[in-house]
This record gives sequence, structure tokens and C-alpha cells, in this order.
Amino acid sequence: MTIRFALPFVLLALAGTAPAQTPPNSPAASGTIDPDGTVNVPAFRLPPSIYLSEAAKKALPRTPTDPEEPMMRAVAAGQAGALRQRMPQLVAPRIDALKAMYKVTIRDEQIAGISAVRATPAAGVAPGNRRKILLNLPGGGFIMGVAGGTGMMESIPLAGLAGVDIISITYRQAPETTWPAATEDVTKVYRELLKAYKPQDIGIFGCSAGGLLTAEAVAWFIHEKLPLPGAIGIFCASGDARWGGDSRAFGRPFQALPPRDDVRAYFQGADLTNPLVSPILAPAMLKLFPPTLLITGTRAFEMSAAVNTHRELVKAGVDADLHMWDGLGHAFFYDPTLPESREAFDVMTAFFRDRLKLAR
Repeated sequence: MTIRFALPFVLLALAGTAPAQTPPNSPAASGTIDPDGTVNVPAFRLPPSIYLSEAAKKALPRTPTDPEEPMMRAVAAGQAGALRQRMPQLVAPRIDALKAMYKVTIRDEQIAGISAVRATPAAGVAPGNRRKILLNLPGGGFIMGVAGGTGMMESIPLAGLAGVDIISITYRQAPETTWPAATEDVTKVYRELLKAYKPQDIGIFGCSAGGLLTAEAVAWFIHEKLPLPGAIGIFCASGDARWGGDSRAFGRPFQALPPRDDVRAYFQGADLTNPLVSPILAPAMLKLFPPTLLITGTRAFEMSAAVNTHRELVKAGVDADLHMWDGLGHAFFYDPTLPESREAFDVMTAFFRDRLKLAR
């Protein structure tokens, strides 16, 4: 599922006349500020960023589209589980295109009793990488994260570019289960991987829900006194389950959609300030985090939380990198046709090569 953002220009015009132009500094163009500092933003135009590639500009939507609407509709109808099972078939054409583009094969597996899909370079894993592995935690709002769906959109390009095996898993999700079910599943898989790989040779990454889950899993490993992975990637996400900050407020309006403030069903009943849910709130725990790469876009709803996570990791002395693409939104690299997507996967490849000492 490709998610892109732009706000269309709504023309206000009288019949037979040109659109009325309001000087940007006139009183009519001003918003208001509440006593608590909340800014009520007036309507404004948001043109495509001048820093976007021409391909990305052409790919911006021309009508408002809520990418989460099908998922929310399935949840309301009690069909979330059924839709989740169908995801690999629904995205099969895209997965086939990615396999051809990045020369990767995939196969279904079971790890610690959990469904998984392994992505392997078609030419074989580089000899120096045979004792190394990446674990992918798919995105999907803790509802639609499927190894053979979004998991492959995240894993196939990286497996092909980095020359390493990547295992993606389908962890337990809402509405059937709630926190910490997904973290428990990741931990079971990680314990199994530790039987075959050294911890410093394991990398973990995910996008969106999978990115937050990556941070939560590391916090859980620390709590369980497990050896930590060599590096992690928190993509399209943060280490904060509150998904707070400015971008939470402007993310949907930047898609020409009304604001929505909801708590994910997966976290119903959970304390979002618990360090095992939001590791960013525990500085002593953050100090123990492995090298971390964060990726986001300036129009993504997680952008503020991602920036703050990077800030807190750096304060804690962690080797942390943040890469941000202007004018792009949540999970932008799911569209493999964008030059920016290839840039993002190149950044991921360089990061894991360096921190896990991957062979070329």
C-alpha cells in the first residue's frame, strides 16, 4: 500500500469572477491561538516540495484518499483477520515486481511456531553474510502486518541490495490480541535466532507499527536480560507509542483529510507511558540500545516522534542516525518507482553493512 501526501488547492470564487486572493498577512488570513497555546491554523495551500523528484511529484494524489479506511472498515465489520490472511494475494503483483527488480526469491517458513517468510538474494547470500541475518517486523497498524504482504515490501529490496537473508514474521495483532502479544512473538523468534546466530550478527527493523515494535522488542530484550542485536532500524515510526508532537496534528490535514485522534486497538488498556510500550520515556533503558537508524518524511504523522526519538537516543549516547525526506509521507518507500525509495533502501543497506559488518 503506497501512501503519499499532498493538499489540493481549493479555489474560492464567485461566478464569473477570478478566485479571491487574500494577502497572506491580512487579518482574514490569520488563525487564532488559544490560551493554552493551541494554534488554530487557517486554510492554506501546500504545494509539492521543490526537493521532490519529478517522479514523486507526479505520484502525489490528486484527490483525498484515506489509506487506512479499508483497514478500519474491516475492523468495524469484524473482518480484520480475514483481510489480513488475504494480504499476500492482494499485493502479489507488487511482490512479484519487487522480486524481479531486486533479484530475490522468497519462501514460507515457521520459526518458533510463528509464520514467517524468508527473502534471499537469487544469486545466493554473500559468503561473508551466511552467519548474519536481518529480522523484519512488518508494518500494518498492528492490524494488517503480514510477512508475505508489507513484510516483503520492506524486506525484498534490502535483501537484494545488502546480499543477506531477511526473515519477516506475522506476529499477533489486534483486534484478536492486545499488547504485549506482538512483543512476545518477536522475543520467541529472536530467542530461536540466537541459537544459530551471534547477537551482534542480527539486525532488526520494521516500518510503521513494525518500527515501533522494533523499539519495544529491544526494550523487552533488555527487561529479559537477553543479549541485544547488533543494529536496529526504526522506520516510519519512533520509540514512542503516543505518536505525539506537531506532526500527529498535521499529518492527516496534509493529506486533505480531517484530523483523527484514536488509540490503536492493539494498545487498548495499555499504559502508553510504560517504558516497555514507549521506550523513549526511559533514559536508562535507551542508553543500552544498539546502533539505530530512523527514517521518516516531513509530511508523515510520525515525523515529530521520530525526530524526538533520535534526539533522546543521541542524548543517551547511542549511535543513532536520522534520515528524513522532504515533502514525503508515511512509508513513502513502499512505492519502488520513486528515486527517493531507492535512496532510502540505499541508506538502510549502508547502515546495516557498517554496523553488522556485512560483506559486499
